Amino acid sequence: MEKFFVQNFGCRATQADGAALEALLAAKGLASAGERAQADLVVLNTCTVTASADEDVRQTIRRVHRENAAARILVTGCYAQRAPEELAAMPGVEWVVGNSHKTQIAELVTAAPYHGNIHVGDIFAQRDFLSAPVEDAAGDRTRPNLKIQDGCNNRCSFCVIPFVRGRSRSAPAEQVLEQVRSMASRYREIVLSGINLGRWGREPGSTMRLADLIRRLLAETDIQRLRLSSVEPMDFSDDLLGLMASSPRIAKHVHAPLQSGSDRILRRMHRKYRLRHYRDRVEKARALMPYAAIGADVMVGFPGETDADFEESRRFIESLPFTYLHVFTYSERPGTPAAQDADSVPIHVRKERNRLLRELSAEKNRAFRERMVGKTLSAVTLHEPGAALTENYLKVQLAQPRAANQIVELRIGGLTPIGLREQPGGFLPVLTGKGLPPAQPDSASIPASLPSGEDRDRSGRSEYAIPSGVLPTSNNVQMLG
Repeated sequence: MEKFFVQNFGCRATQADGAALEALLAAKGLASAGERAQADLVVLNTCTVTASADEDVRQTIRRVHRENAAARILVTGCYAQRAPEELAAMPGVEWVVGNSHKTQIAELVTAAPYHGNIHVGDIFAQRDFLSAPVEDAAGDRTRPNLKIQDGCNNRCSFCVIPFVRGRSRSAPAEQVLEQVRSMASRYREIVLSGINLGRWGREPGSTMRLADLIRRLLAETDIQRLRLSSVEPMDFSDDLLGLMASSPRIAKHVHAPLQSGSDRILRRMHRKYRLRHYRDRVEKARALMPYAAIGADVMVGFPGETDADFEESRRFIESLPFTYLHVFTYSERPGTPAAQDADSVPIHVRKERNRLLRELSAEKNRAFRERMVGKTLSAVTLHEPGAALTENYLKVQLAQPRAANQIVELRIGGLTPIGLREQPGGFLPVLTGKGLPPAQPDSASIPASLPSGEDRDRSGRSEYAIPSGVLPTSNNVQMLG
């Protein structure tokens, strides 16, 4: 039996696509290979959000071809959609399949071979929704990721994603309900994600919105906790924030991309809000949820960003109750309007601005963690030995070992360098729920901190692939719109 191996690059949406591809290939009679070197077919599911993301893919293609010359290589995903000929020219690549044809991969690799194996079409005509739960993202097997939305209708001037992911489209509500029901028997927490999650249900003719879907999930499934990944600021409606604040089954965690704290730069970025709108949403969230995690994505070094613009942005960020930031350095992407802007910020200036915001982020995160000392926080225990993640997105060092995949109440006794420390004897009874056995332990573990630079997720949507009390950083990552 032919064996396959799927390797994913980038964001949670890509991981969800990869999980669905694995299921499609298995349904065609192929077997999953435990390691890439053992595979007859290697599928590289790519990201293209930065130049370094592209380079990672090219290096991987060369490595696969060198280490396993007999393997057939199929390159798919966002890079394949953007530059198929570039990838097809590389030695060892047999197929290049864009996102426009990703649902056909299982048929393509099992059909009779023929020449001209580039399959890329009009991504804006794409209506299929490819997704499967990601139950082992980054070794985190207690908090599966479920992609419920794909594509983006925004046109941020720096972002290539709409041109490789297509129009915004939503997973059907009944499909989401079925998937959550299935996972609720095995997991305590599920992370809902998407390329532009807040646009779920916004297709013409639809009357449901994201808050309506969440209400159905709470009413019709037994899932103990839902967590939302990144949601655009203006999609944090009063209705959605009120629901998050009122339900104990929704993690108190708000992540709203900011990009810049300068109205002038926001206009150049073609963002759809201004600072007064963003402030209103964040302050509303804090008023409703005093102990919530509140995070933002911020880009530095965007073309035309002056010292005054950056200082305005820094002061704006300083004035808001953020508990962490994901700081990214602007990276030019071919074909985007921003890449044509001649008013480029020097690389060394970009890096210095990144450093300054990361320092501010660390200060805010520590102050938030200090506020948690002496409080009792709800958390899910992780597979990493002795670790848990609170509903307000802080990592806790446990005072004693506990089974993974449990919701527990923890009394916080102090700080660790990256998170919190449980007070000895501060453990309250586990909230078990019906028919929810602990996950079986395995050797996977989660790093104590998020990797930086080229080693971390380049999606730019900060989809929380790895929980951590330390603020992720990057000097080469472009944020999405």
